[in-house]
Amino acid sequence: MKRTAPAAILLATGLIAGCSTSEPLSQKANFESVVPAKKSDVGLEIPPDLTAPQAQDKYAIPGTGSASASQMAKQQAAPAKAAAANADGDGVVVNVDQVKMMRAGSQRWLVVNNKAPAQLWPLLKAFWQDSGFTIKTEEPDIGVMETDWAENRAKLPNDGVRALLDKVGLGGVYSTSQRDMFRIRLEKDANGATEVYFSHRGLDEVYADKDKTQTIWQPRPVDPELEAEMLGRFMMRLGLSEDQAKEAIKQVAVPAQAQANPIVDGTLTVGDSFDRTWRRVGLALDRIGLNVVDRDRSQGIYYVKSAQVDPDQKNQDNSSGGFWSSMAFWRSSDSQQASAKDDGSQQVVVKETAAGITTIKITDKQGKVLANGPAKSALQKLQAELQ
Repeated sequence: MKRTAPAAILLATGLIAGCSTSEPLSQKANFESVVPAKKSDVGLEIPPDLTAPQAQDKYAIPGTGSASASQMAKQQAAPAKAAAANADGDGVVVNVDQVKMMRAGSQRWLVVNNKAPAQLWPLLKAFWQDSGFTIKTEEPDIGVMETDWAENRAKLPNDGVRALLDKVGLGGVYSTSQRDMFRIRLEKDANGATEVYFSHRGLDEVYADKDKTQTIWQPRPVDPELEAEMLGRFMMRLGLSEDQAKEAIKQVAVPAQAQANPIVDGTLTVGDSFDRTWRRVGLALDRIGLNVVDRDRSQGIYYVKSAQVDPDQKNQDNSSGGFWSSMAFWRSSDSQQASAKDDGSQQVVVKETAAGITTIKITDKQGKVLANGPAKSALQKLQAELQ
């Protein structure tokens, strides 16, 4: 069951990264994809309307003659010398040059000024590949990227047996019982900056029977600290120093949180503004296993579909059951009545009904509120994420 990513992928993406860095902020994350990369993923794919960078002088070392490693490090660190700002009442954790980390409850995201989503796209793709992941889905037109499942090798025991196997090239026989993946979403805010969201999903491998002859994968809770770790590493890729990225992560000052009210008649009411609720709902949907396939901010609509679960199933049929497939709240138990497809035709509607009051509903494509068991469960999960 254990698979490893070809070393060529890491070499190729390492060349793309140039002199930038994504060294770990801690030792708790060392990923290795369990899915081989496609040939098309080895090279850097440039999204539409984005020209490939010129390799003439863009990555040249400033000055002439030779340069030592310490000189190069100083030159690379120069743009990130600004001191980290303290957290303020709006939830800005750190504001260094053009990169901010924002926080609301357990949710964190980045705001990058003066960079369009198309400019960040190739940086993000190279970052995740360098981090040991293969890219499963790329949709630049809606700003969504998804990694495939990977194994966190940092969780393996670092004992003598493993060290011996590593020396003889058999380290791959060691495997954890967990898998992780990330969904990456880019969105332009009202001020023209780009918001960057990383949402984590995890699985645990457990025995399916008492005889322990078969295993299955089941979801495990979202890890907000791992999301923060990867956001911090991406901040370093954007030019911040490790100390600045660590400062952004460890800040404890958090703005007062809006409390989600009980769900009444298929409607979740939140005491918060539309802008803030919209952004938090988007990240919450990714976390609970509802993929955003399109969105219309002007109408306050997210178009969603359920995520796939099993990292070992090439052609998974969500109708077979499971946690995330159960989130397909538009399906009917009677196949003759089930007309809606898992194609994003179902909607999560966010609407500000009064100043500082926003409602959240799940509807079909005709706008009819869905209040069945799965839809209610999805709203309850959103409610928990928005606390």
